[in-house]
Amino acid sequence: MIEFESNREFPDLLGTLQPFAAIDLGSNNFHVIIAMERPNNRWQIIDRHKELTRLAQGIDETNVISRQSLNRALRALERVSQRLRNLPRRNIRVVGTHTLRAANNAYEFIRQGEEVLGHRIEVISGREEARLIYLGASHSFEHRSRNRLVVDIGGGSTEIVQGTQFQPHVLQSFHMGCISLTDKCFADGKMTPKRFRRARDVALDELQPFRFLFRSRPWDVAVGTSGTLQAVQFALNGLNSTKLITYDRLTQLIEKLCKLGHVEKITDDICNQNRAPVFAGGVAIADAILQTLDIQELHVTDGALREGVLYDLLGRTQKKDIRETSVQDLIARFHIDTEHCQRVTETALELFQQVQHAWSLDELEEKNLLRWASLLHEIGMDISHSKYHRHGEYLLQHLDLAGFSQSDQRRLAILVRAHRRRFPLELFVENPALSKLASLLRLATVLRRNRSDEPTPTYCLNVNDSGLDLKLPRDWLRDHRLTLMDLQQEVAYMRSAPYQLTLSVTTNSDRGAN
Repeated sequence: MIEFESNREFPDLLGTLQPFAAIDLGSNNFHVIIAMERPNNRWQIIDRHKELTRLAQGIDETNVISRQSLNRALRALERVSQRLRNLPRRNIRVVGTHTLRAANNAYEFIRQGEEVLGHRIEVISGREEARLIYLGASHSFEHRSRNRLVVDIGGGSTEIVQGTQFQPHVLQSFHMGCISLTDKCFADGKMTPKRFRRARDVALDELQPFRFLFRSRPWDVAVGTSGTLQAVQFALNGLNSTKLITYDRLTQLIEKLCKLGHVEKITDDICNQNRAPVFAGGVAIADAILQTLDIQELHVTDGALREGVLYDLLGRTQKKDIRETSVQDLIARFHIDTEHCQRVTETALELFQQVQHAWSLDELEEKNLLRWASLLHEIGMDISHSKYHRHGEYLLQHLDLAGFSQSDQRRLAILVRAHRRRFPLELFVENPALSKLASLLRLATVLRRNRSDEPTPTYCLNVNDSGLDLKLPRDWLRDHRLTLMDLQQEVAYMRSAPYQLTLSVTTNSDRGAN
């Protein structure tokens, strides 16, 4: 089922203006939102598109998405791709949520989906999803309150965030959504008081360990977002009334649903027929949340994950990238030697510049990834110097890093793991192009291993048929025999890498040092 709010084509309409697009591949729906930036960091929405996929319903007991569900989702992406034509590639971000985090065959869908869309699909963690939801809801909810609680009930997960204005403080993602709870408690469509009690108890069991965490931080207003809570609000108040959910009225709605007895009897004045099959699960989760957190009034807003992605994307283009903040926080938290890692970073970026054209490296994303890996390559030393590159890999893969997708964290972790000793070729099977950045980081760490302010020589890195050739002055090598030995060892390590390394000697002195 497809729902359109607009059917416009953009190039003629927008002229030279550049729109931004956020695509949310949720467990129940795929959403596309396209917007223009306006003054004061506000958006003018110019198009929306929604595809009902119910991807989460296609997961079996082994956490595998069925072929039928995959094909349905891929067909949806084919239609979504039409909305992305002629938009600047760097103004588009595609994120996947709970189902793509949980499914064992998510990689298959992601690989095929990226081919269909022509864009990278980023699977984000539950906490990152919560952060983006809070960002979208806070920007769209006009209220003077500083302290806010934001609730989002999705198809496969539920996010609850407490924060101040646009800054989240407590973020939690729960493994329950309207689809998963419906499958567990209302699979045959029957709605009875007993089933609602069971569904509420299941939800309460998930929420209870975090009850004190949220209630210990006061909020001035509670805000609900997403299709589930919008549907609940409509069922309670109708289309044009105040967007508000109260516990008493929610209890009355449950009684009304129980009197109907079956989801097939839910009428359009209660819930859209597309959402009706999973409506009971969403209502039960809302009931449990209001009870657990003692929420008297839950305001409902339109802003959600996709709007949060837009604001985050805008921040990246305006040099307010939250990922930069995450990296700086890690540098401080794990006591990284900033002066040394900055020198390694500068050398890595110089090497990047020399091979960028020959290797067709992206000026923005791949350069940023190399820079962050260079700044963080010694993060594991805060645990132990022995095998610190392995400690660093583990930390970067498992820490919650605001702004980073799971795949980007994995790429960052791989670069840190691969920056020294044996080249771990097995880590690059799914992303062979990443080995190019790993080669550059390895060379930068060798050239800067002396950890001093001494300038590097005038070197030249060239791409050849076998890989890389590094040219260094003869005089400098003669005066830096330990570095020469390290470089020769690196040549041996790189024999197992996709790109071999060779050393060449020039007769230039190092008078033109960097």
